[in-house]
Amino acid sequence: QVQLVESGGGLVQAGGSLRLSCAASGRTFSSYTMGWFRQAPGKEREFVAAISWSGRSTNYADSVKGRFTISRDNAKNTVYLQMNSLKPEDTAVYYCAADRQPRRVVVATTRPQYGSWGQGTQVTVSS
Repeated sequence: QVQLVESGGGLVQAGGSLRLSCAASGRTFSSYTMGWFRQAPGKEREFVAAISWSGRSTNYADSVKGRFTISRDNAKNTVYLQMNSLKPEDTAVYYCAADRQPRRVVVATTRPQYGSWGQGTQVTVSS
């Protein structure tokens, strides 16, 4: 099991930027795909972005492509989500997650593929 702690959320105006961080501990971080999901009030938790264990592959939800960038620093056991051109519809609690399976060939994009979750960080975008 891995422990995940997110930070960096907050209140920002539309068009602004935020960078979320997720610090991992408890197992070999560099062997696992890492993902970001979000959940808005009254909605299901949805996939946002993921990065492969090597960092060479990424995957994004269509709604954030071109605006969000996921990256990782395996030396620091940390994954990041840079969010630019934020919109009010990006308002949600953002969760970091770690893949259940090490060194997965295809980047995991569905909730069941992730076995460890952080507590979430609130992102609010005002119009």
